[in-house]
Amino acid sequence: MALTRLVLTDFRNHADAVLEPGPGFVVLTGENGAGKTNVLEAVSLLAPGRGLRRAALSDMARQGGSGGFGVAARLDAAQGGGEIGTGTEPRAPERRLVRVNGTAAAATALAEWLTILWLTPAMDRLFVEAPGDRRRFLDRLTLALHPGHAGHATRYDAAMRQRNRILAEDAAPDPAWLAALEARMAEHGAAIDAARRDTVDRLAAAILTQPEGAFARAGLRLDGWSGTAPDLARALAEGRRRDAAAGRALAGPHRADLIVTHLAKDQPAHLCSTGEQKALLLGLVLAHADLVADRTGRAPVLLLDEVAAHLDPGRRAALFDRLAGKGQVWMTGTEAALFDTVPGAATRYRVDHGTVMID
Repeated sequence: MALTRLVLTDFRNHADAVLEPGPGFVVLTGENGAGKTNVLEAVSLLAPGRGLRRAALSDMARQGGSGGFGVAARLDAAQGGGEIGTGTEPRAPERRLVRVNGTAAAATALAEWLTILWLTPAMDRLFVEAPGDRRRFLDRLTLALHPGHAGHATRYDAAMRQRNRILAEDAAPDPAWLAALEARMAEHGAAIDAARRDTVDRLAAAILTQPEGAFARAGLRLDGWSGTAPDLARALAEGRRRDAAAGRALAGPHRADLIVTHLAKDQPAHLCSTGEQKALLLGLVLAHADLVADRTGRAPVLLLDEVAAHLDPGRRAALFDRLAGKGQVWMTGTEAALFDTVPGAATRYRVDHGTVMID
């Protein structure tokens, strides 16, 4: 599914931007701070979650604007079409609103319309940062294959927060109320774990079928708790005293970690060079895009922020060739020359201080 029209209203430094991209490559160039990444962030909000920056909603509203913002998109009619949008109102700047074909909807409903994946410079340290960053990355990959994953995650987190609060604040908590929350955590936690493991298994198998090339092949496994809903319910019930002392739940899928290795070197990703880690990450995203297209018949929208600047000409050409015909790919860069070898027709924009113009 591709975006055929994107409208930004009071979003970041864009007062009123309208883009009508084609179905393939979409290239945005301009100086640092011009607003290129802001466009990608706007697109990323058309999926469940907090977007590629994970910023507060109030920070996304344009300074000097109304106090709210809007992001609206029209989807390719040839692929089923539809109109989706999200934003906030000035009177409630931290309350996210979502509309699908003119009707109010939950943010999780966006997963039924678009699959969006992104790579940003901040993710270059994914393999050496905290497990939470890798979990969020894996959850985006999982959501593309299991649209219900976001709903399970939302319900699991809500039940866990309530349980943590009760254990922290109530000296004699109601066992029945705790059991009900733990049952909810167990139901959704088991579904989260199953979807993640299915994604990891399918992606690992898909990677093994690909030849070694410009982007290193990654070995994948999911580390941490795994089991059925009764397993998790039992572990939570038995761990109440321990969890109360720790101030958090110590069992469950919220403590999982994605373990990545460089297959050709048989080396953990966090021990690889910066360039090798970048190649592993790109290889992962490219393999996942192929997997999603094969499994769902719907290629994901890819958002690649400043990806070309950190690749040598050979890897850059290999990346463009690999992405050709794979769906809509949005890329940013400071120099238009970085994208001279993009194959086929591409929609090219010049971004200048919040103004977006056809280049």
